[in-house]
Amino acid sequence: MLRMVNTLTGEKNPWLPQTPGKVSLYVCGVTVYDHCHLGHARSAIVFDVIRDYLEYKGYSVRFVKNFTDVDDKIIQRAKQERKTVAEITDRYIRSYETDMARLGVRPPTVAPRATDHVPEMIRLIQSLISKGVAYVMEGDVYFEVGMFPPYGRLSGQQRGEVIAGTRVEVDERKRNPSDFALWKRASEGEPAWESPWGMGRPGWHIECSAMAIHHLGETIDLHGGGADLVFPHHENEIAQSEAYTGKKFVSCWLHHGMVTVDQEKMSKSLGKFFTIKEIFEKSPHFPETVIAEVVRFYLLSTHYRSPVDFSDRSLTEAKIGLDHFYALFQKLNEVGEEWEDTASSEDARCRSEFESVMDDDFNTARAIGLLQTFRAEANARLSKGDLSGAFCVGRSLKRAGAVLGLFRVPSGEWRFKAWQPASDAGEGLNEAKVSALIREREEARRDKNWEKSDAIRVVLAREGIAIEDRPDGTTRIKQ
Repeated sequence: MLRMVNTLTGEKNPWLPQTPGKVSLYVCGVTVYDHCHLGHARSAIVFDVIRDYLEYKGYSVRFVKNFTDVDDKIIQRAKQERKTVAEITDRYIRSYETDMARLGVRPPTVAPRATDHVPEMIRLIQSLISKGVAYVMEGDVYFEVGMFPPYGRLSGQQRGEVIAGTRVEVDERKRNPSDFALWKRASEGEPAWESPWGMGRPGWHIECSAMAIHHLGETIDLHGGGADLVFPHHENEIAQSEAYTGKKFVSCWLHHGMVTVDQEKMSKSLGKFFTIKEIFEKSPHFPETVIAEVVRFYLLSTHYRSPVDFSDRSLTEAKIGLDHFYALFQKLNEVGEEWEDTASSEDARCRSEFESVMDDDFNTARAIGLLQTFRAEANARLSKGDLSGAFCVGRSLKRAGAVLGLFRVPSGEWRFKAWQPASDAGEGLNEAKVSALIREREEARRDKNWEKSDAIRVVLAREGIAIEDRPDGTTRIKQ
């Protein structure tokens, strides 16, 4: 049975959806004023895998991930570029969708835009005012935190406290500093909608409550996002949603850790800000399918709740790790073209081991470790001449990897090449040493010493030297 860590309780407990066989999942999407960065990539890949694993377990998943397309940052960008808000949001929604396609992330079931749900937001706010938990101040509407006693359960903070680094609107007219905006009166030149309180636009927090309830119902099975959204965004979502419905808003909250770059917070001012586009642009010597798989392998090698630090070295190591898997797939293809098409009793054993680690709070880090164990086992069986056993484990390895979105590249199209551009590589080995290593590798292959053969390939790849195994021997590929 699936066990998940619920941010609300801090405990890992068995989990089942409200309706047998069906899961409702809401994830807070991007604010579309710029290109997506590595943090967005992590969030997208984490919840892509969670959705895929739930479907692998037999659940039907209705996955909603929104676009915030009205916000202060969007308005500011539009003013800077002398564009309309719609032009800015349309551009960056297209950019987001392109990035997700490049990363191999499936679209959600529904991808609503906040601006398409303003009537639902207005109705929700009207209800909160009638219940006495929200108040109007000169065209603005605020949620009165003091009227919702459970406030603070998710973040663990007391009313009136402010967590460093979080956005809390400062307005001396508020009854309490913790009260947050549900509706903002219109300012000149900004997008605005008619409402009972005058022209204005919705606050950030109310958008997600309205869209989640509209598309998934009053109680959601799973709600996720980055750890930076716990407060105030998700704390405020709980308050306004439960005050509105009188019901529990979310059964289980899932939050992934943040991404740093070279152990520093991502920041444009520090030059530590990597967009998804930059990752692809920095690696033009690889097909996009290879780049996407390296990024995915790297991000999934850490448990989703833990922070992860990005560096070029980390991608280099991820590429080497994937090289080992694809070397195995190529060997299996050489000795049996039909090895992926049949099933065996070994599959049940490997499937059980894979599910045991993924059922434990979607532990992709342990799952990748298990895949490496399967790879070593398949290589060992090959070395002993147990082709049938090697094929069985190899099939299971591929099937489990597919759930994580790995091993999608046809093995014959994989590039055994160092992550860094070729112009920066190859300085550590002279030609004589390279030739000697290739001869040594050919010898290892003749002896079916696959472990040594793989190790030499990796040594060469680290130096930017790609090789190809052909019927007449191993050949260095010109780059």
